[in-house]
Amino acid sequence: MGFDLTIFIEQFTNPAYLYGALLSVSVALLSLIIAVIVGFFLAVGTISKRRVAKYPSSVYVWFFRAIPALLVLLIMWNALPQVIPALKADWYTPFVAAVVGLGLVEAAFMAEIIRSALNSVDEGQALAGRALGFSPAKVMMKIVVPQAIRTAIPPIGNEFIGLIKYSALASVISLRELLTTAQVGVNITFRYAEYYLVAIIYYLVMVSIISFIQSRIEKRFNWSSNAAKRLKMPALPNTSLR
Repeated sequence: MGFDLTIFIEQFTNPAYLYGALLSVSVALLSLIIAVIVGFFLAVGTISKRRVAKYPSSVYVWFFRAIPALLVLLIMWNALPQVIPALKADWYTPFVAAVVGLGLVEAAFMAEIIRSALNSVDEGQALAGRALGFSPAKVMMKIVVPQAIRTAIPPIGNEFIGLIKYSALASVISLRELLTTAQVGVNITFRYAEYYLVAIIYYLVMVSIISFIQSRIEKRFNWSSNAAKRLKMPALPNTSLR
């Protein structure tokens, strides 16, 4: 029972793995979009001085940070259709349940990332915007958010990579993503090394591509340091009296 190179090459070129990898990335990307949108409003709510926004946001973050993502997926797929009959329709697939479930869980963590990024912007920036006559919404979107994006990009990229791996949890609701594809082959052939090595390589390729894209985006938003270099004034001559 040594390593069989023929089986490895056969599985590595199997389109089922590429489909599983694309499915994992799709689940992660759509979940991330939901998480960023929901997380932004949660972050704004948690830093708000209004109780009607602060308390519900804080409770949401507390709740979804406390329960496992696996439990949320099981609730989304098994429990909710019993409570909401509309979810028994054909459109409610394991893919939809996985995207929404992981997105809601990730939104709690994304809220903390975005909250920290918003708080990292100096308060004087917002005060300067208000002094120029900007409304609070315009101050947020025109001044605070563009500066917070640069701080938030690295942890958001890390969360995206984590979501790709967390998508494997969706196997419990019959979503055949990358790891499930490998597991099905293992259950049939009991060839662990070859099938799992193929999955490892696919994960490494996906994460490497995403890490490269993330680094390019970080450089794109590294505008402040570049602007500071361009605007750096030459040193003035020493004119002090001796």
